[in-house]
Amino acid sequence: MNENSLAFLKNLIKTPGPSGFERRVASVWRDEAGRIADEVDRDLTGNSFAWLRSDPAAPTVLVEGHIDEIGLQIMHIDDEGYLWVDEIGGWDAQVLLGQRIVFDTKNGSVTGVVGRKAIHLMESADREKAVKLKELWVDIGASSLADAETRVAVGDAGIVDSSWLELNGDLVSSRALDNRTGAWIALEVVRILAQDRPFVNVVAVAATQEEVSFGGAYTATFKTSPMVAIAIDVTHATDYPGADKKRDGDIALGGGPVLCRGASINPIVYDRLVDAATSTGIRFGVQGAPRATWTDADAMIKSGSGPATGVVSVPTRYMHSPNETISLADLDTCAALIAAFVRQIDSEADFRP
Repeated sequence: MNENSLAFLKNLIKTPGPSGFERRVASVWRDEAGRIADEVDRDLTGNSFAWLRSDPAAPTVLVEGHIDEIGLQIMHIDDEGYLWVDEIGGWDAQVLLGQRIVFDTKNGSVTGVVGRKAIHLMESADREKAVKLKELWVDIGASSLADAETRVAVGDAGIVDSSWLELNGDLVSSRALDNRTGAWIALEVVRILAQDRPFVNVVAVAATQEEVSFGGAYTATFKTSPMVAIAIDVTHATDYPGADKKRDGDIALGGGPVLCRGASINPIVYDRLVDAATSTGIRFGVQGAPRATWTDADAMIKSGSGPATGVVSVPTRYMHSPNETISLADLDTCAALIAAFVRQIDSEADFRP
């Protein structure tokens, strides 16, 4: 990964953007897209688009990664000034214990700490119970309701204060790798293809609201009417203690892109992705999805006339935590694979199963 692309990825990661509150990070993505694409746009759902135009009569290929992340939203401020929150997306409440939360407010960033009764004060039976989110509060140091309301408001959204960490080799850890990495890859595909333009029109999309509704994928697919739509997301690696390889396959960080097979996946797209990987010498893994992929592809296939859908994923450890962990090399090979797949599409391509 070159220095400029890495700097862009780090900027995406550090910028907050829970589902429904993606405005700031989407702007970062569009600023970079403006240096690469023929046309950059956004819609009312908050989706961002970066077009690489070919012949107007040629079909369109959509490559998409959702740009939202999981977070927390203030639901109530009590008389003592403590904040009570609910999840944006799916949280394991256990990982929130002891974390710091940064809220994005009209007055700027406000940081608080997740509070819970100290273990010394718990009954022995309570120590063995899994904590629930409704039992946790966020302490911003306010002395009262009135004091808290000068700094935050009900409805403000927050993220866990977890920054970029380089572990060993090219392994990195942070919050929001799900799925800023996908949004980064989508734009990287455009960057690669701009050097040698394909037959088709290509649109990279940084979609919103995947973690709560797939809303951005529905509207983006309807708006662009693609022939093929590739969702780029993270998937569960199984190279850590306790992982279930019998359920999720043998997937390792650094093992390359993971291709999905299942009900939401067009078989011709899958076959062509395999051909592209084989012809370019890219290692890849495969995971099954017998009912749904739980990615934006599940929305894409139901939007408009229904494009031929595929999913290319980044192996990830510790998903939906403050320390999601990936290999940077997998990001590069994901982008290279999708670019090779797009270049193989010509006027004779037929994706009907």
